[in-house]
Amino acid sequence: MGLFNAIDTAGSGVTVYRKWLDAVSDNVTNMNTARRTSEDAFQAKYVLAQARNYGDGTGGVQVGGIALGSREGRVVHDPDHPLADADGNVRMPDIDLSSQMTQMLMAQRGYQANLATVERAQEAYRQAIQIGKG
Repeated sequence: MGLFNAIDTAGSGVTVYRKWLDAVSDNVTNMNTARRTSEDAFQAKYVLAQARNYGDGTGGVQVGGIALGSREGRVVHDPDHPLADADGNVRMPDIDLSSQMTQMLMAQRGYQANLATVERAQEAYRQAIQIGKG
């Protein structure tokens, strides 16, 4: 694997982990979004990663799609909420904060590791150019 392949492969990882962080951020932001019981709950987003150019030596990863969580969510009794139905219920997303925080940590560490790889490969490339100048 050449230097440029290392940068490209790690760069693709940075992109996927950034998308994962965006999805987790969106999930956490909307975890308290109430809707009427007649409406669908906010659906959590989950990034699906897949290998890019698998087997041809260039490698990398890409976002293969976004999976959505449950539409049903959970029904919560909150009679004071302005969107509550006649029984005092609202529909809330089925998002677990501890799970989202764990996913955030994994995505953040993966992002940092891939970014460090890109930076190291760039520095190695700069050093190789300097050797060629001498």
